[in-house]
Amino acid sequence: MTAPLLKVRGYTVDMLARGGARTLVQSLDFEVSPGETLAIIGESGSGKSVATTALVGLAPSAWMRVTAGSALFEGRELVGLAENELRRLRGNRIGMVFQEPMSALNPMLPIGDQIAETLVAHRGATWRQARAEAVRLLELVRIPDASRRAGQFPSALSGGMRQRVVIAAAIACRPSLLIADEPTTALDATVQGEILQLLADLKAAVGCAIVLITHDMTVVRQAADHVAVMQQGRIVERGPRAAILDTPQTEVTRTLIAASRPGAEPPETPAVDNPEAPALSIENLVVSFARQRGGKLLHRQQRLFAVDGVSLSIERGETLALVGESGSGKTTIARAVLGLISPDAGQVRVGGRPVAHRPGQGRVQFIFQDPQSSLDPRFRAWESVTEPLRIQGDASDLRERAAALFEQVGLDSSHLDRYTHELSGGQRQRLGIARALCAQPDLVIADEAVAALDSSTKLQILELFLSLQASTRLPMLFVTHDFAVVSRLAHRVAVMRFGQLLEIGPTASVLRNPQHAYTQALVSAARGAHIALPASAGHRVGVPGSQPAGRTMCRIALQHFVHVDDPMPSVA
Repeated sequence: MTAPLLKVRGYTVDMLARGGARTLVQSLDFEVSPGETLAIIGESGSGKSVATTALVGLAPSAWMRVTAGSALFEGRELVGLAENELRRLRGNRIGMVFQEPMSALNPMLPIGDQIAETLVAHRGATWRQARAEAVRLLELVRIPDASRRAGQFPSALSGGMRQRVVIAAAIACRPSLLIADEPTTALDATVQGEILQLLADLKAAVGCAIVLITHDMTVVRQAADHVAVMQQGRIVERGPRAAILDTPQTEVTRTLIAASRPGAEPPETPAVDNPEAPALSIENLVVSFARQRGGKLLHRQQRLFAVDGVSLSIERGETLALVGESGSGKTTIARAVLGLISPDAGQVRVGGRPVAHRPGQGRVQFIFQDPQSSLDPRFRAWESVTEPLRIQGDASDLRERAAALFEQVGLDSSHLDRYTHELSGGQRQRLGIARALCAQPDLVIADEAVAALDSSTKLQILELFLSLQASTRLPMLFVTHDFAVVSRLAHRVAVMRFGQLLEIGPTASVLRNPQHAYTQALVSAARGAHIALPASAGHRVGVPGSQPAGRTMCRIALQHFVHVDDPMPSVA
């Protein structure tokens, strides 16, 4: 019988708090065999991430300690292992994929070098070899134009692309154990399927075991061999995937499974109060970015069109879902509405008023995809929530107003004085939602606002949005890749790819009878029937000159797919 790769017994993690020690993870028992995937599931704050990060010496707080138990990895005890020994294991024998990619990546280094440094440190590769390997790894995780992207910084990538960079770095040294904390959270359904297939191929090729931390039951069904369910720091149920998902024994498991099922009928489009002044109006929006081609002597500048002639509107009390794969231009549209970027052409109006190229115009609030990077680590939770009010000069009863907002988004009042690093990913996301709502905005833009939440918490937040909209007629632009979210929340849905708007219409109509081939592929992938995407058009690239920005000058075909059946590249 094969010995377990990882064997954990009686594992306990405590944190020193103001009132004394508090147990976060208590007496965990589990094991993972070579080539096996164990999914650890549970609500936000159940201890999933704390258990695994503390295991490899990356506890999220300096005040957290493993106080009892044993964790044998390849027969070697991890509990009490010196930090320099743990560093030799991390990134080499144990790979890590973190929940929040922007926090995991160094903003000061090109992404190719961040992948390459792992190979230099652990595989003895030269920098030239490592950089070439980094490009191949970026291609493997479906980063378009990988050789150029390797020289870019994390801030130049979308959230989904940053997540794929983290995965590429984690698998660089072919680890025997991969700890993946929400590895597909920021990815659309089709790319999620490719990443899960990539992880499966890695497991098959090198016998890698995977500990998969997730709240997505679709991911569990596709990827897991065994499942452990956590609640309040304990494992309350574990067993083979089929037994857990088909015949759950505990209420928490049944709740997680029920909350992950597709929503009921999408809400009907609300009546229009004033058809001449929609909450948001976008007309023929064009946004491009400079792109350098050639060397110093052959230098010329091209423009990459991130948004290419998009028109849409949102009425008062309406939610429009903007869907599409990572890099399709969804977040660029959101930034244009906020006034954070200046468009090449077109008009953006909020409440009938043009949005100037000045942030803060139009009373638009934003809910970020990555809550950790959007919150000031020096602020207590209540101070982060009420920051927009302080900026506007309203400093009355801030703590009391924060407490009321905490209650709205499902945060306990005991969290008011905590810092952001003391909150789970889901709790930080709810904190960001409360901050966006505190100023009573005219329009809310939510960029993957529930992506980091477990199924039951996600359902609560979506119900909160619906309740707020029913009482205040708050309009929302909801950027997402999750069709379960679309079906439950959105009145209408707009589908984007390569900067262009392919299809827009009522949610029920688009989901039941999608007209564009790409929309059909997305809907099929969301239902579990992964089919090939059409690879017809790429981002438009233009050379500045006499022709207008909106006119097609040339098109390039970007790399659409990675053949995951190809063997993994290795450093020569």
